[in-house]
Amino acid sequence: MNSVIRIFFIIFLPIFSSACSTPPAERLQDPTSHLSPDERFGELFEKVQLSGIFNDSKTFVDSTPKTSAENILQKYRAQRERPDFNLPIFIEENFYLPPSVASDFKSDKSKNAAEHIESLWPVLTREPDALSDGSLIPLPHQYVVPGGRFREIYYWDSYFTMLGLRESNRWDLIEDMVDNFSHLIDTMGFIPNGNRTYYQTRSQPPFYALMVTLLAEKQGKGTLTRYRPYLLKEYQFWMNGRDTLSASARATRRVVLLPDNSIMNRYWDSSATPRPESYKEDVELVHADNPETYRHIRAAAESGWDFSSRWFKDGATLDSIHTTDIIPVDLNALLYHLEWVLADAFAETGDATQAKTFRDLAQQRKEALLRYGWNAQDGFFYDYDFVAQQQTKVRSLAAMFPLFFNMVEPEQARRVAQHIERDFLQGGGVTTTLKDTGQQWDAPNGWAPLQWITVQGLRNYQQHHLADTIKQRWVKLNTDVYQRTGKMVEKYNVYQPGLEGGGGEYPVQDGFGWTNGVLLKLLNETTQTPHKTRRSH
Repeated sequence: MNSVIRIFFIIFLPIFSSACSTPPAERLQDPTSHLSPDERFGELFEKVQLSGIFNDSKTFVDSTPKTSAENILQKYRAQRERPDFNLPIFIEENFYLPPSVASDFKSDKSKNAAEHIESLWPVLTREPDALSDGSLIPLPHQYVVPGGRFREIYYWDSYFTMLGLRESNRWDLIEDMVDNFSHLIDTMGFIPNGNRTYYQTRSQPPFYALMVTLLAEKQGKGTLTRYRPYLLKEYQFWMNGRDTLSASARATRRVVLLPDNSIMNRYWDSSATPRPESYKEDVELVHADNPETYRHIRAAAESGWDFSSRWFKDGATLDSIHTTDIIPVDLNALLYHLEWVLADAFAETGDATQAKTFRDLAQQRKEALLRYGWNAQDGFFYDYDFVAQQQTKVRSLAAMFPLFFNMVEPEQARRVAQHIERDFLQGGGVTTTLKDTGQQWDAPNGWAPLQWITVQGLRNYQQHHLADTIKQRWVKLNTDVYQRTGKMVEKYNVYQPGLEGGGGEYPVQDGFGWTNGVLLKLLNETTQTPHKTRRSH
């Protein structure tokens, strides 16, 4: 047993068990309501999703049954063979279809972009959820949804939304959202992709620690101690299976043991079936003799980058996806930050032993990320394919996460910045990757969270001119689209300023939570104040 595994197995397992034991989650009245819609409705679900009666596969899984699943299935089985059976009418009679959020919101274009965002917060805010027999997992506090087809809370989106809520002085709503995520950790053992039953098998990039440290800016000392049990349980989720790793079993769930005994993380999903919310798309893509491809697709959804050439073996096509073979730069930088926040949380109560242990774990992860992700010849960070035992060579803005968390030396940061300025910088900001594959997390699209990570990562290393250029171009792109359309959208075309983004499985969505948050933060900046992420060590 290597030293890192021994630390966890001997020291931390009792901590996790005692600090994070929780009562079972509350169940709804229909005993099947906690199940994913594909599990609840079986052949009816499959028939609806493959029939194409809804343009968006997410519509049916977000619908609420009017009676129990058992009753609806009985009626379906009794009626489906009749010559006059009409599936759309049957669905309308037995389900409440979901509304879109913010799509019918009428913008007042006499307002500037910041005023428009302020007017959107109430539209995108949901009150505490009542119990429902639909797929929504109820949350006890208010929260902000992204908008459009995204009618529920989303994990990593929420951090960037909170940046804007801070500018609006909505600390009450930030605390509510952090407490909702704490509730999910407490009742489910982790933060799912979103609060839907069909997201129960995967998470999203672990930004919870950043949310807690953001809240600590307002609430001060004691905040880390308050949330430490949830931070620990979040960490346990990502490290689950670490004590079973060995030379003959080098990967399990989200953890990977590398040849030098370093432990790093990957994205994963505990199911290897079509995603319920994209069922038709997945079934049409995946060959019946290769069901493990479904897990790669789901793991890419956990990454938030669904989909991107980062995950493609051939660098170009979705059917070559192999996400679970890859150790991502951004994920491991985020977990480095989580380890440091846990160290600070133990230090806050004077527990020097546990604080040191988590500092050591963070340092070990940093050294591993530099060893496997940094390419000294290119001067850039790449994801690492641990199956092929080589870097993937797909250049993406994931390379900015080590700079965002102050993990690199100034010379390394300078070389990364050269790549950003020479290859990624476009007229509307920075492009996600350099490849145009038709996928939404590739060129020509730019996304608000990655603009923020890039700008702040550059600022951490005094690359202020480039950071300001990216900021100005992104702000202009956002405001130009708003002035033309009256909307804030999910993604933008940074190669052709003035255009929304495109590609992917669904049309561009408006609303939009994280776009609003990042833009409002950038609009309100008056000085180049370094972002408080993780000090250099």
